[in-house]
Amino acid sequence: MVTGHKDETLKDGSKDKSINDESLKEALQRKLEDDINLRGYALKADVVEGQAQLQGIVDVLAEKEHAEKIAKGISGIKKVDNAIAVSTDGAITDSAVDFEVAEELNANPEVNLKHIGAKSSGGKVILTGNVTDPDEINTARRSAGKARGVTEVKSQVKVRAPEMTLDQIFHSQVNNDRETDPAD
Repeated sequence: MVTGHKDETLKDGSKDKSINDESLKEALQRKLEDDINLRGYALKADVVEGQAQLQGIVDVLAEKEHAEKIAKGISGIKKVDNAIAVSTDGAITDSAVDFEVAEELNANPEVNLKHIGAKSSGGKVILTGNVTDPDEINTARRSAGKARGVTEVKSQVKVRAPEMTLDQIFHSQVNNDRETDPAD
């Protein structure tokens, strides 16, 4: 964790927040510039009264979210206003976004395409389907956010109870038969 300097007390007894904000800004800007995934974007950071403000342009939603995570990881930053825009070089169609999202989902072994699908419109992706593990939804969201052209990911995926195996079905039937057997 990176921390800022303590606030200085002014003659009137109030605290000079600008010193702490300036050190937080410098720490945040340095972390953004040193990050291997973000250094090529020339992102700008400012801190006012402990609130970080991020600006710039990145290629994919995952990079925007990564920058916000970096800012939130700095001790002394209370809130993050993430105004980073997601923009790709040239136009990208919804079908191209759908294709790229499907590639990202398929590339992640923790996402089963039989459980989760995606559809996009104007860069906004909606995940649909049914899963038994809620973690699969979060993994799919992160994977979809890596696709070119994605500006937002929403989930309409439902979590359902796991299906019973044949063995479990058999044993539940045997147990039910024992409970309802009139011969007992």
